[in-house]
Amino acid sequence: MTRNIRISGVCLLCAVVMAGCASTSTVGKRKSEDRTKIADLNTQLAITYMRDGDNELALKKLERAIAADSNYAPAYSAMGLLYNRVGDFEKADRNFRKAVRLEPNNSSILNNYGQVLCQHDEYAKGQEMFLKANENSLYRTPEIALSNAGTCAMEAGDITSAEKYFREALQINPRIAPTLLQMSIISHDLGRYLPARAYLQRYLEVGNHTAQSLWLGVRIERELGDKDAVASYALRLEKGFPDTEETRLLLESKEN
Repeated sequence: MTRNIRISGVCLLCAVVMAGCASTSTVGKRKSEDRTKIADLNTQLAITYMRDGDNELALKKLERAIAADSNYAPAYSAMGLLYNRVGDFEKADRNFRKAVRLEPNNSSILNNYGQVLCQHDEYAKGQEMFLKANENSLYRTPEIALSNAGTCAMEAGDITSAEKYFREALQINPRIAPTLLQMSIISHDLGRYLPARAYLQRYLEVGNHTAQSLWLGVRIERELGDKDAVASYALRLEKGFPDTEETRLLLESKEN
């Protein structure tokens, strides 16, 4: 009888120890989740403050986010955007590299980093980030990463790659206004005036005229010999955007 009691006691002790371990693990997990929630909340608040132009308060919120969870990658990504906004590329780059190390497959982070790299003439690295973002099969807007890769390639003077990325983006979503306009520009510059017109018309189905698009329209229609279309584009450009570089170029072209 005594032996049975001792065995039961040992079993009870084991159960208590195991329950204690489970409880400690659960508490630890809950604390970790709470820290991540705090980091996420502060990061979202920081992004809101950045949109409102309050960079100082945004920085404080991001510092709180990282203090709460030093492994929360979106906070470092937002910090990178913030430092880039205030002109400190070195700190921006450092924070983005930290974010990518923590979450190498986070397409939003890769896309943001790519844009910052391209802004600072790091074209090859920027395109690499965009293409990595596109490789993620769970990324909801791969066409945006491809479109950004195309813009980056254009800025680098690589028209062949730019056209390739733009075409791939439009295959996924044929109604991306900036990409349609870029394809119209490329087509015009390469002497493909009918496709240039078609892309510009497609752009106007989903976007609004700008000084850039109107001046492009003038140049396309001049090449195609449609004087009425030229006059229409020119009139809208002069009336709607009188103080722009495009209008200055239009007036100069008329004089010549």
